Amino acid sequence: MAFWWPLLVLAAAYALCRLLLFLIPPTVPSIDVDASDVLAKEDSFIYIPRKGKAAQTDKVQCYEPATMKYLGYFPALTPDEVKEHVEQARKAQKIWAKSSFKQRRQFLRILLKVSSRDTGKTMVDASLGEIMTTCEKITWLLDEGEKWLKPEYRSTGRSMLHKRAKVEFYPLGVIGAIVSWNYPFHNVFNPMLAAVFSGNAAVIKVSEHATWSGCFYFRIIQAALSAVGAPENLVHIITGFAETGQTLVSSVDKIIFVGSPGVGRMIMQKASETLIPVTLELGGKDSFIVCEDVDLPNVVQVAVRAALQSSGQNCAGAERFYVHSDIYSTFVSQVVKIIKSICVGPPLSGRYDMGAICMIEHSEKLQNLVNDALDKGAEIAVRGSFGNLGEDAVDQFFPPTVLVNVNHTMKIMQEEAFGPILPIMKFSSDEEAIKLANDSKFGLGCAVFSGNQKRAIKIASQLHCGVAAINDFASSYMCQSLPFGGVKDSGFGRFAGVEGLRACCLVKSVVEDRFWPYIKTMIPKPIQYPVSEHGFEFQQLLVETLYGYSVWDRLRSLVNLPPAPPTGAAKPCAPSLRAGRNTTLPPPHTPVKSADQFRRRLRAVTAAGRP
Repeated sequence: MAFWWPLLVLAAAYALCRLLLFLIPPTVPSIDVDASDVLAKEDSFIYIPRKGKAAQTDKVQCYEPATMKYLGYFPALTPDEVKEHVEQARKAQKIWAKSSFKQRRQFLRILLKVSSRDTGKTMVDASLGEIMTTCEKITWLLDEGEKWLKPEYRSTGRSMLHKRAKVEFYPLGVIGAIVSWNYPFHNVFNPMLAAVFSGNAAVIKVSEHATWSGCFYFRIIQAALSAVGAPENLVHIITGFAETGQTLVSSVDKIIFVGSPGVGRMIMQKASETLIPVTLELGGKDSFIVCEDVDLPNVVQVAVRAALQSSGQNCAGAERFYVHSDIYSTFVSQVVKIIKSICVGPPLSGRYDMGAICMIEHSEKLQNLVNDALDKGAEIAVRGSFGNLGEDAVDQFFPPTVLVNVNHTMKIMQEEAFGPILPIMKFSSDEEAIKLANDSKFGLGCAVFSGNQKRAIKIASQLHCGVAAINDFASSYMCQSLPFGGVKDSGFGRFAGVEGLRACCLVKSVVEDRFWPYIKTMIPKPIQYPVSEHGFEFQQLLVETLYGYSVWDRLRSLVNLPPAPPTGAAKPCAPSLRAGRNTTLPPPHTPVKSADQFRRRLRAVTAAGRP
């Protein structure tokens, strides 16, 4: 017993030290970011954007979608200007690649401090979709990022037992990202965090519909980099339209794209010119399956949040609702009751439940999807109400809409809506729900609800998508250790998690001697140049010894060596073969019958330089 007491005392002391370190927060420098010019001005005029290609000039005009108030403009960068940004980032990356993980963690701590205190937004949606996810990503990188970027040792297999095998992770260089407008804060920070922590530089093209906020967030990043002594040009935010994005793709070492399938295909085509790796997150048409044995009031609340989060402008939002026929009517009535209580309006002008649609033309697209469904037999169960909208901002809002009697002939069940629409369809069996959910060209995520968790897991396992939530919605994205991405028209590749972090790296396989310098690699004599006449026999024997079906097969092949040739025997010369003359192969050898015979033959073979 006396032996264990010191160990227990040491363990208790270690635990106490860990607790104290956890309670004492790390010292994090404060940063000042000038926001005086981005505060709302009462004298801002109303801006009416032009539609179509005519709107694309040498300037990116910015306005607030909820009020149409003008915010200013940023330059649309030329190809030469984009290349200059990338070149500056490349020079800075060569310095940053040598930085320590301690310095990189300090950079993340500063951003975590800023992100959790000041977002510039007041809506609950902004905190849920933008700030919580970003803070979770930073926290995961702080806790586990270094571990997953250290060399990872792998098994060497049977033939390389004297070796040591490992995978090393090096920065790729400059990571480019072209991100969408629906989550401007997180979509900027998400690729930047992974790129910078893995030792890369980052050049991010923000959407022309979220340029104003993206450029403000860049000030935060610059201040944090300066506070830890990082190179000034390590991160760049660039602005512009399609030409800007095309030049970025052709200039960087990897591209991450968040957007539509159509643009994703163009990104791939452009990336093929320089053969750089591509990660595509192209949206989805996520299914939301509700079995008859659920806690209905709770699931209904989750369903409405899944559809209306960020006004439905959520790539992982639920867009197809499949509800068991036994509870279909009750589910619809409870959803209708909640939708009736929702009020839509400008988020900074009052207490509203849902905000604006980012682009004017998108509201028109949403209404066309609803009209198509109505023409094919669907019905509107309810539509939400508007608050006090400005006269010039009416087109920027779309009421939350519940559709019933829908089917898969309707566009609303096939095309990504990206808006606050809940089409609800009934099913009678698990097999039918699986078939309906898989009947889509998209494959990003799904949510399955059942009172029997094993049943929900079984259903989800048969759905062809990259992300699944059991009795929850989009919870996998809050687990930042998990990769995020889809299949089919939802794209390929992953960001977030270990896979996303390592995707920003050059993955290098390394093999080294385990017992250097005592055991080194030497080519066996039978297969040294010039190759022995029994070289093939030796190689065949080696394969059988290492990979024989059973242990006895391997031992038999090890013992069953060919007879040694007479001392001084000449090797048949190759010219006889080239001249076309017949060459007689050695007669079949007889197996050894004793250990002494094996040892004698082994000594003879070694001396002769052949198996």
